[in-house]
Amino acid sequence: MTEIITAIGFSTGVSGKGDLSRLDASLGRIAALGADAAELSLYGEDLIAGGRVLPDRVHKLEQIVRRHDLRYTVHGQIVSNFMDEQNLPLQKTVVRAMLELCDQVGAGVLVHHCGKAAMTDEAGRDRLDAIEREALAELAEVARGYGVKLAFENIFGMDDSEYRQTPAEVADTVRALNHPNLCTLIDFSHAYIESTRRGLDWRAQIRSMASATGHLHVHDSFGRPYTMTKFYEPSEAVALGIGDLHLPLGWGDIAWEEIFTELRFQPDTVMILELNADRYDAELGNSLARARRLADLVNQRALAA
Repeated sequence: MTEIITAIGFSTGVSGKGDLSRLDASLGRIAALGADAAELSLYGEDLIAGGRVLPDRVHKLEQIVRRHDLRYTVHGQIVSNFMDEQNLPLQKTVVRAMLELCDQVGAGVLVHHCGKAAMTDEAGRDRLDAIEREALAELAEVARGYGVKLAFENIFGMDDSEYRQTPAEVADTVRALNHPNLCTLIDFSHAYIESTRRGLDWRAQIRSMASATGHLHVHDSFGRPYTMTKFYEPSEAVALGIGDLHLPLGWGDIAWEEIFTELRFQPDTVMILELNADRYDAELGNSLARARRLADLVNQRALAA
């Protein structure tokens, strides 16, 4: 039987200065830790301009990724949003360019955030869902041409003025489209935060996603929504346990072993630890070791089935 979780790794940092040497160093650190994979944060590397891939920059990127023995996935634009009606043609153009980048670096997954819009009535939300589904179906077919899986990630809303699909609704979207190059991505902490914000059973929400899921984002938190957003230091948010903290495993209160004993995902799923390497470099090894134990819980149960 095909293994369920086949690679574990880390997301790369972003310099914010278009300096690809930082990416090279980040990949070197990930490889040195003994990880199998890296999720390239290409949204922050100045590789696309106005929807066009920049060939000289991409050539440098290709040289860097070839230096490291890692399996690659790519995180698309943080602002990617197929509910953004005003900019939807541009949004789709950039996702197409991101898929081209995946092809250039041999990445098998492109992460795409679920949409957001101003909160509206039920009819308006249905219309936004339909717009997003049409765009996802179009880009999943483009992804098929590159041999890439589009991983549709659940996100949380900041307040009640913002429409976001629940984690279960994200899975409903993917199942409705039923495209072989489209899967859900469970971000466990995002699901925890959104479920707390909306009074949902978060474990039931991720349970509803599992069978449609082919990619995982793992980082710890306390599932507390943004009841405040102003902090003078990131450590203050950590101390209060508020928001999307991207903590090392064990720093929050997510019951990881319980979850991974229960859930089963699609074969050939990649698990990415989304940690702030600059802040938590000393904790990366421990989180990787724990992630490997979590993967074993899933894989051994699948083999025994």
